[in-house]
Amino acid sequence: MTQQDRPILIAHEGELEGERWVLDQEQMTIGRAAECDVVLPRRQVSRHHARIERIDDGYVLRDLGSKNGTYVNGQKVTGEPHRLKDGDEIQVALYVKLGFVGADATVPLELTGPYKGLRIDKPAKRVFIGGQELSPPLSPAQYRMLITLYDNEGEVVSRDDIVEAVWSDEEALGVTEQAIDALVHRLRDRIAAIDPDHEYIVTVRGHGFRLENR
Repeated sequence: MTQQDRPILIAHEGELEGERWVLDQEQMTIGRAAECDVVLPRRQVSRHHARIERIDDGYVLRDLGSKNGTYVNGQKVTGEPHRLKDGDEIQVALYVKLGFVGADATVPLELTGPYKGLRIDKPAKRVFIGGQELSPPLSPAQYRMLITLYDNEGEVVSRDDIVEAVWSDEEALGVTEQAIDALVHRLRDRIAAIDPDHEYIVTVRGHGFRLENR
């Protein structure tokens, strides 16, 4: 199995945002200690916090008796290890968020020939503008919004649909217009850092937003 065939972890937030770790060993330990395979140097993280183990048909995450806990998609991992699947969000001590990208989703998007525009490799959750990958990766909220617009390219997506796609049911109750606008602003800034000459996300006043791809 080549490195490209291995699953990866991607840091989603904070000073480690965008950093990637290839799961290229049978077991990989996550923790604060320097000898860990995935080093997260924060006091909230235990020295040996959690471990990802390869099994016959996939990978599992095991908490190593950490002080502040290990969570997958908001659920605490206790006792039996959690079987990981592509797209899982791992929270270490509710401090560091790591995205798990499955082995079948790590193959890079092949881009041939010169072209402009936005392209998304959905299995790998990778975004390309004019052939250049957005790095560090978008935050989970930014990605969920972009993929919603991308899947409805050229059509207006309402603010209600954006809220439903980006936030959980509980979170959605408190989402304000300002929060939506702030998310759009951050997403535009990320895209404009690569292609400042085209407005990809258009505001349709009174209705919502539309993706205008090149």
